[in-house]
Order: sequence, then C-alpha cells, then structure tokens
Amino acid sequence: MDRVTTAITDLRADAEATLQRLAGPDAVLREDQWAAIHALVAEGRRALVVQRTGWGKSAVYFVATALLRARGRGPTVIVSPLLALMRNQIEAAGRAGIHAVTVNSANTDDWQDVYGQVQAGAVDVLLVSPERLNNPEFRDQVLPELSRTAGMLVVDEAHCISDWGHDFRPDYRRLRTLIAELPSGVPVLATTATANDRVTTDVADQLGVSHSRDAQRSAAGPWDPAEALVLRGELDRASLRLGVLQLGKGADRFAWLAQHLDDLPGSGIVYTLTVSAADELAAFLRERGHAVAAYTGKTDPADRERAEDDLLANRVKALVATSALGMGFDKPDLGFVVHLGAPQSPVAYYQQIGRAGRGVERAEVLLLPGPEDRDIWAYFASLAFPAEPQVRVALSVLGDAGRPMSTAALEPRVELSRGRLEMMLKVLDTDGAVRRVKGGWEATGRPWEYDGARYTGLARARRAEQQAMLDYIATDGCRMEFLRRQLDDPGAAPCGRCDNCTGHRHDPTVGEDVRVQAQETLDRPGVPIAPRKQWPSGMDALDVPLKGKIRPEDAAEEGRALGRLTDVGWGPRLRPLLRADDLVPDAAVDAAVEVLKGWDWAQRPAGVVWLPSRARPVLVESFAQRIASIGRLPLLGALADSAPPRYTDPEDDSEPEPPNSAQRLAEVYRRLSVPPGIDPRSGPVLLVDDVADSGWTLTVAAALLRRAGAPAVLPLVLATTG
Repeated sequence: MDRVTTAITDLRADAEATLQRLAGPDAVLREDQWAAIHALVAEGRRALVVQRTGWGKSAVYFVATALLRARGRGPTVIVSPLLALMRNQIEAAGRAGIHAVTVNSANTDDWQDVYGQVQAGAVDVLLVSPERLNNPEFRDQVLPELSRTAGMLVVDEAHCISDWGHDFRPDYRRLRTLIAELPSGVPVLATTATANDRVTTDVADQLGVSHSRDAQRSAAGPWDPAEALVLRGELDRASLRLGVLQLGKGADRFAWLAQHLDDLPGSGIVYTLTVSAADELAAFLRERGHAVAAYTGKTDPADRERAEDDLLANRVKALVATSALGMGFDKPDLGFVVHLGAPQSPVAYYQQIGRAGRGVERAEVLLLPGPEDRDIWAYFASLAFPAEPQVRVALSVLGDAGRPMSTAALEPRVELSRGRLEMMLKVLDTDGAVRRVKGGWEATGRPWEYDGARYTGLARARRAEQQAMLDYIATDGCRMEFLRRQLDDPGAAPCGRCDNCTGHRHDPTVGEDVRVQAQETLDRPGVPIAPRKQWPSGMDALDVPLKGKIRPEDAAEEGRALGRLTDVGWGPRLRPLLRADDLVPDAAVDAAVEVLKGWDWAQRPAGVVWLPSRARPVLVESFAQRIASIGRLPLLGALADSAPPRYTDPEDDSEPEPPNSAQRLAEVYRRLSVPPGIDPRSGPVLLVDDVADSGWTLTVAAALLRRAGAPAVLPLVLATTG
C-alpha cells in the first residue's frame, strides 16, 4: 500500500470514528459524505452539497471540522440563518467533542467573551448569522482576523444566497466577498436541501463553486483537484405519506384539526401562512383540550426556545407555526407536518415537510389549502425588489447627504416601507453601491446598474411557482414525484405511498359540535388596535413639525377592528367588502355591535365622527351612520379633507404602492382637519374608518379631535392589515 493510499485510509478511519461520536456507534459514512469530507480536508477544495433533509449534511462539516482541527487548522465559521438551527448545531457539535459558540442577536452580552475565545484558539466552530457579516464592528474588527485564520467556511441553507430560491436573504450575498478574501487552500462547503437546477447553478456561481460534477454521479472515484465538487442526491423521503384534503371553509379546517389532531402519529408541526392564523388556531386547539403552542416571528425568543424544547421532549402534541420554525429544526421522530394554507411554491413546501419523518418509518404530511392562500401570496409578492426609480431616489439622497444616514432618516425621502427599504439597502450593499457604516448607510459612488431583466424574471418565476403549487393540489398523479420534479430531481418516480398512489384519503368528516365551535371562534369579531406612541424620525425633511413621543393629550385610545385581512375567519369576508364601495352589510354592523358591547372603555362614546375616503366613501359613511343610529349617538360628521388621498386601497393591485410611515403621516397631516361644524367636547368620540394600515390616519385624526376638545378618541374600523 503506497503512502497516498495509506493516508486516505487513515483519514477515512478518523472520519468514521468522529461520525460515531456524533451519531452513535453504528453510524457509517455515506459515500458522498466521505467524498465531501475528503475534498474539504485532504484537498482544501470547495463543495456544494444538495441533499434531502436528514441525509447528514451537518455530519459532513462537523467531521471535517474535527479532522481539520486535529491537523492544526483554525476554527470553522458556519453561516447559519436561524437561532433554532444554531442551537441544534451547537448541541450536535458537542456530541462530537467539538466546542461550538455563536454570535447572534440573542446573546449580545456574550460577544466580547466569544471573540476572546476565538482569538485564543479555544473555539472549534463559530456560528454567525448572515446579518452579522455586515455589522460594522464585526465586519471591520472581527471578520478580517477570521478570514485570515479560519480553517473552513460553511454556508448552511445556501439556497438563501440566491434570489431565485424560496427564502432569499440579501445578507447571504456578502459571502461572495468573504470567500474571495479567504487565503488559498481554505475549504468552503455550501449545503442545502431545497434547490432546483436554477438555484443550484446560481449558488455555485455566487460562491465561486463551478458546476463540475454530474448531479447523480458518486464522488468515490478520482477527480481533478482544481475542480470544485457539486454533490446532489435523490430527494425521495421514504417515510413521508403525502396527502391533500380540500375542506374549503376555515371553520371546517379548524374543526378537522381539532377532531383529528390526536389521530396523527407522535408530535409534529402545523404550519400556517400568517401570524394571526397561527395564534387563532393555537388558541382554538387549546380550547379543545390539545397541548399546542404558537410559534411565530413575533413570539418572544425565550418562549420560542421553550416551545422548541417542549416539542423535542414531546410535551406538546404540536407547534402551530409560521415559517419562523423552518430550516434546520432537528427532531428526527417528528411524526407529522400539516399545512393550514399552501406555501407559495413547491420548493418551499418540500423544505417545510422535510422536518418530518427523519428518524421514523412513517410520518404523515397533509395539506389543507384555503381560498385565502392566493391573497396571501399576492401580499408576499408585493414585497419584491423595488422599481428602478425608487432605487435611484435612495442612491441620490445618500449621495447628496455627504454623511451616513440611518434607515429611519432615509425613510421620509423614499417611497418604500421600512422593510422593503432595508432589504433594498442590503442588496445595494452587496452590489457595492452603498455601504453600511456606524450611523447608518452611505453611498460609495460606484456605478450601479439596475438588473431589470433579472427582477422581471423573478416575478415570472414566482407566478409559475404559485401555479405549480395549485397544480400540486389538483394533481391526480404521485405527489412526491411532482415535488421531486419541481426540484429537478432526475430520479423522480412514483412513490407508492401518497394519497394518489394508494387511494387512501384522510376522512374529511367532522362532528357538528366541533364545527359549530370552530365557526363561532372564527366569527368572533374584535382585534385591538394599539395606538401609536411615537412620531417617525426625520419628519422635518417633509416640513412636518412632529417629532419624538406623541403627547398623551394628543393620543388615541386603544381601538378595535372587526378582524384582520389575514385572519382565516374574517379575512375572506373583509377582503371582498373592501374591493367595492357599497352600503355596509348587516353582518358587518352586527359584528361591530358585538365589538362595542365587549369594549371595556372608561367612558361611553358621546358622538361618532368618520374619516373621509376617496376609495370607499359610501361604505365608511354608511358604517358611521348605522353605528350612530344603533348606539343612539349623535352623528357629528366627517373630518375635512383638503385633497384627494394618494393612497386609497391596499387590496387593489392596480393602485400605487402605499407610502411608508413617514410619507403617509405627512400626507394625512397636510390634508385632514376638523371642520367648524364638528364640536367633539361633549365626550369621547368614536372615530370610524374602513382600514387601519399604517395607523397614521387614525393617529392624526385623533390628535386633531383631541386638540379640538375631545376628551378621548376611540378608533373603530372594519379591518386592519396588521
């Protein structure tokens, strides 16, 4: 046996031993796991691994880390997108004797200690979020040393680097610059479970990983060391039993889950498309005696961690979750994944159902689509990269400022919501047109071209993915084969396990008592509207003399809406109502009466005022008239409107994009006033409108009425977008 063969044999033996510490004494490396480890450790190459959830991608980078550290290399830096995923990775690393630490938004007090451990060589793995890469202090003070000393870079959930992927994160794009600055011979590994050919090619290009290997070819044989390695396996999941159950009404879907949740094996996840749906469903299931918890992006971090632990320990039957519980959550015995509402692409759906059945022989996967799904998809589509004129305005403002500007200071000058503005700035940062610095953002002055063809293609691809999701729901063919073809898996074939392959369907029937209770729950109107507490920053740039905290003597009281546009129960009723301008229907008035009966105000309203509306004047005025008549309250009239509002209908796709908070505030501040005919001094005013979106219309109207003598203002609206 020659020296090279002996070295390879010894390396594999070390790799197998490390894997057994990680996964147990019976664990054996898959051939493609070994191929990736050998390429990383022995040859310092770059590799892209696209393999199904549960295949063992994390084993590749943990085993490679242990082997590299044993050979005197520096720590592995893992870029990981979610806190839940980081926690799982740290626990897994510990099982293999690997010391892993993290720097993220939840442990800011530990950052300096962590940096000290890294510099002292005491850390084997440092996990960071992609957003951390462009924190000015981390980027300028920590990252250069990490780039110089890192033993390996791992990009987990690498599909996030591609805006063709289902979970695009702009900060991932900064990795291209980081990789370019790594010393020669530092291995780079990118991993994902959900990437079709287009995403795989884009990720490989952005990471400088050439597409040099056949997707299904084993890497056990010899290769050119100059080439990067792309390993892509089949995506079938033999444990999953896929099915679709179309029940239509939200109450029927709530009732089905309440009646059949205990029939599903083990514990699992029920995914919803919105935060409000998760909260509603979790509350209803608890009322029916089920041990469940809600898990969303708005859940307190400590509560989220507690919920994860409860699911891992089977102390709950299910977490009712949004996509906040997604990538990397590791519970091998998860027995089911149910979706209340369809994700907007088969690729995203495959990623989420991949949580189930990793360590059990059978897991149930069920989709309960709803009529509201398309409206929710349309909302998410509206958050795409802005049009070129808006981008140019932002670049011009930054260029003229001559100093760093915070996002809040930039917001009044650019017609974009805060979230879209921040996303745009991150993309421009990775493109080199702007730079994040202490104090905000600054223009670099570098030339920048708007890639209109790419963004048009993205919009077209999103529409195609949404149609594919509808096709998945409607297909009479194999569901797993359908998903695998969407992921460009050349091995896609009928699974023999799904509802279409077997003819086995979930029983759609529910008891009348639970259906009635579900309907009553979803019919229950009343959503609190928290009053605004502070004016947006930078209003002086718009010649609006408002800043700081809103004075208590100008503030509205907590308001009420009949429901949210995203609610499973009220959303489907409110959205059609807001698409027309007709007299308010009796059902909405009856619901408003129920809300008023349950409103625990300090003092009963003494009169009704309504807000003027260009889009729905009949609806709003008739709503105010009906409420005043039923409550026997004086109808004081409408506020005066000096100009037609620019922003009219958030439900109409043909309308211009709503302005952001600062510009919305400036607009209503300039046009609203209290006319001479309204005297609000006799008692609290009930302020009626159709939709509460940004909240600034209600805030300005309340301040005007308070200054005109109203002792309190109580907003009442048909719907809220929150």
